[in-house]
Amino acid sequence: MNRRPAMGVMIDGTYHADDPGPDTTEGGHFKRAEAKIRDWITPDGPYTPDPGRYHLYVAWNCPWAHRALLARTILGLDDAISVSYARPRRTDQGWVYDTEGEYADAELGVTAVHQVYARQRPGYTGRLTVPVLWDRRTEQIVSNESADIIRMFGLFGRGPDLYPSAHRAEIDAWNDRIYATVNNGVYRAGFARKQEAYDEAVAQVFATLDAIEDRLSGHDWLAGDSFTEADLRLFPTLARFDVAYHYAFKCNIRRIMDYPALWRYARRIYAMPGVAETVRFWVYKQGYFSPSELRNPLGIVPAGPLIDWSPDP
Repeated sequence: MNRRPAMGVMIDGTYHADDPGPDTTEGGHFKRAEAKIRDWITPDGPYTPDPGRYHLYVAWNCPWAHRALLARTILGLDDAISVSYARPRRTDQGWVYDTEGEYADAELGVTAVHQVYARQRPGYTGRLTVPVLWDRRTEQIVSNESADIIRMFGLFGRGPDLYPSAHRAEIDAWNDRIYATVNNGVYRAGFARKQEAYDEAVAQVFATLDAIEDRLSGHDWLAGDSFTEADLRLFPTLARFDVAYHYAFKCNIRRIMDYPALWRYARRIYAMPGVAETVRFWVYKQGYFSPSELRNPLGIVPAGPLIDWSPDP
């Protein structure tokens, strides 16, 4: 039988390919492991917002990494922060890189992201996730928490203010709800191990999507009158929803395209300068329909759906 691609785990700086799989409670609820490396870029250091100092390790199909890519693009940091893209599917080495080509790592020359974590001192223990923000100067990981990384990118002083002070309370409220019930909610549905856990998770996903639809029926954006961090953090889930989560994670009560206001909003973000270049629909299907004993034992990737993301004229 096909095995699920490994995320892997690091214990005291040593990689272990035996992946215990998603953490779940006795009730069958999926539990996401928390990010463990959470240093900060600040004006006073030791990590300062200097162009050319940092390198980002990501994977196209990871929505958390997508957040960082979006912030990098929208804030105009493409020339200030370099990137290495992992191959579309994990192996027994976790997220991996080729020796040359699109999926090569030109920064450290690693062939797997666990080799980046292995450079951390003291020795790292925990899951091996992306994004990873690497500091060239200290040769250490600054952070592997996507929410922190996008907030730190705002300190480089480029692009729009994604966290304006006048709307921070509203942004924070949307961030908290969307993370718990949509960004992570689709995983709670897809990785549920009991019917009750799935029922609870999928109901919360669509309750929040319904609330977002209500908000967007009278407003262009989630908070205030401009694109903010709340919109950025929602978009990676929207981009993956109809091509992957709807089918692979059984989030199939409705599609994003079934929500008139939300669908217009998603396509409007997709049409923003540079955003489409951060999206890889075919990679999402490869990743979410990869071999899995529980979800897709044969590893067959569906041909559809074909979705037109062009904005309304």
